[in-house]
Amino acid sequence: MEPSPCRLPELEAARPHMEARASCPAAAPLVERQFRVLVGVTGSVAALKLPLLVSRLLDIPGLEVAVVTTERAKHFYTPQDVPVTLYSDADEWETCVIRAWDRSKPLLFCPAMNTAMWEHPITAQQVGQLRAFGYVEIPCVAKKLVCGDQGLGAMAEVGTIVDKVKEILSLHGGFQQS
Repeated sequence: MEPSPCRLPELEAARPHMEARASCPAAAPLVERQFRVLVGVTGSVAALKLPLLVSRLLDIPGLEVAVVTTERAKHFYTPQDVPVTLYSDADEWETCVIRAWDRSKPLLFCPAMNTAMWEHPITAQQVGQLRAFGYVEIPCVAKKLVCGDQGLGAMAEVGTIVDKVKEILSLHGGFQQS
């Protein structure tokens, strides 16, 4: 059986659960999908932004999008509001996806946490390690967080993330910024 254009075959073996969608913009015949973006989302309140982020990414010509999500992340959004394939599991297995990542391909990460967590020295070490691997940080921003903290820790705005994806795509010769 041929995999559907909405599935990421390289995840097939590790995929404990996949939620089907009635339609898949990635299968649209008008635009040949040249690039794949895999969005990883965990149980942070920043997961509220997932439906908007995916919709904005799908506006980029030639982009196929899928989402790896934890069950806890689904507390913050409605899976039916995400118009792409969702790969999900009760475990936090994004780290397995990152360990299996082809390091010749770009990996962008967007930290999101409360201010106390952001300011902890372990966070600086972990972010530093990701940068040392060559991964691209889209820095968190300062604002009043849902938990009441005022300071750094909020995930970057969707527009900032989408602009960075466009920038990375243009560096790889597949996207002309308008």
